Amino acid sequence: MISISKLWCETSTPSDRLRYGREASGPVVVFNATRRCNLACAHCYSASTNRADPDELDTDEAYALIDDLAALGVPVLLLSGGEPMMRGDLTQLIDRAARAGIRTALSTNGTLLTGWAVEALLEAGLRYAGISLDGLRDANDRIRGRRGAFDEAVAGIRNARRAGLKAGLRFTITRDNADQIAGVFRLVAEEKIQRVCFYHLVPTGRAAADAAPDAERTREIIDEIIDRTATLHDAGNPVEVLTVDNHADAPYVYLRLLRDKPAQAERCLELLRAQGGNASGQRIGCVSWNGDAHPDQFWRGHVLGNVRETPFSDIWNGSGGSGLLAALRDRRRRLKGRCATCRWLDICNGNLRARAEAATGDPWATDPACYLTDEETAA
Repeated sequence: MISISKLWCETSTPSDRLRYGREASGPVVVFNATRRCNLACAHCYSASTNRADPDELDTDEAYALIDDLAALGVPVLLLSGGEPMMRGDLTQLIDRAARAGIRTALSTNGTLLTGWAVEALLEAGLRYAGISLDGLRDANDRIRGRRGAFDEAVAGIRNARRAGLKAGLRFTITRDNADQIAGVFRLVAEEKIQRVCFYHLVPTGRAAADAAPDAERTREIIDEIIDRTATLHDAGNPVEVLTVDNHADAPYVYLRLLRDKPAQAERCLELLRAQGGNASGQRIGCVSWNGDAHPDQFWRGHVLGNVRETPFSDIWNGSGGSGLLAALRDRRRRLKGRCATCRWLDICNGNLRARAEAATGDPWATDPACYLTDEETAA
């Protein structure tokens, strides 16, 4: 995650400690707790359906996973899906994690966040809900495959705010909805939303590679996000704004700071170096609904092991037998193409390997989502 609000507007948030520090001993873990979902989003990375997977971890198995993650020192457990609200024991899992000292966050489409549901999540110990919206009403409902999804999600955001649960928006950028970014910023201001994350598309699951904007358009989009963030902050609205899943954003923000705000540029570079770029298999991991472990939530073609057979902590620490984790932790000498010679490796770390493999079949090839010019990447 690249914090536009932190780097451009110099705001601080509680998550800065996790993003720029090294206090946690374990990784952030995404638990795709169910494959079932009540929507059918065009870009769903898990290709979820409205059917429960018969091989889903049951409550006791999920408890065992959470206890193991706590012993590993995992600071944050992101409960995702599918739609995690469709899992009947969700509040029990949140409670188990909270009691074990793990901060929990929820990735949801927001349509099931009724008033009573939010109260139950808060009581269980949920700390944050990220609610997916991919534009305003018509655009969002088209992408998500159901009329009324936008209104239900906005109602969920309002229910969270009334109850005191911190909630933010999650927006996946595609060629077809990039024109919605201005409207999303207006919604953020009108609804007093505290956080918004703009995700670069990853072509896995149902997401098509040609749905992503090209390099020139991506630069325009990042510029718009920076400019609209600055406008919000100048108006006294310090919303946390982040971009996700394309670490080319890190050098791009730095280079623009050098041009427009040079006094801030060196501090920006220090923070980005502390963050270290893409963390797949290093500071982030994933467990699917059936117990399969992955380097991140997008790389489902690579199974590191299964927590039913081997605890996640053993998989993560190497005794699970996966050579991919070792390779990811020593990736720089394996990278090819522009990534191998890029001068920004210390703040990008080769970007997203899942996207490189999806595009080329080679996990060490250049990530095609990098929109920097050859001149900008030259050592």
